[in-house]
Amino acid sequence: MEVNVTINGAARTAEVEARTLLVDFIRTNLSLTGTHIGCDTTSCGVCTVLLDGTPVKSCTMFAFQADGHEIQTVEGLKNGELHPIQAAFKEEHGLQCGFCTPGMMLVGKALLEENLNPTDDEVRWAISGNLCRCTGYMNIVKAIQTAGAELSAAESGATA
Repeated sequence: MEVNVTINGAARTAEVEARTLLVDFIRTNLSLTGTHIGCDTTSCGVCTVLLDGTPVKSCTMFAFQADGHEIQTVEGLKNGELHPIQAAFKEEHGLQCGFCTPGMMLVGKALLEENLNPTDDEVRWAISGNLCRCTGYMNIVKAIQTAGAELSAAESGATA
């Protein structure tokens, strides 16, 4: 079957079997390997992408279900320079091995789309479906909050 998506701003079409998972479609058919494969059971969140702006775990969604929708992967965050969430993860040491980082960044971005000043508890709730075995989460929370402050400052400067 044919799947048509807009991924990271570009229209893409590919032929897939009906049983193809969205994560496999992204990695194999579209060659975007920033979306990782982890548990295949929605437990870890490393396969998280944004579907029409909402975080989804692409390991339990079929590619055909994304037909006609907009997908953003971690590759779509960078637009010439690092997105504020990418810069904040680097600055605040919000990653160690990096395996969970793409999913964490996308969940963080989705949270910041709704709330540029989230509390620790709000960030922890937002990332609760994504597991990290390295960091202890403190720097991930801090990175998301730092990105929110940066985005808020940029927004304020743009309207001043």
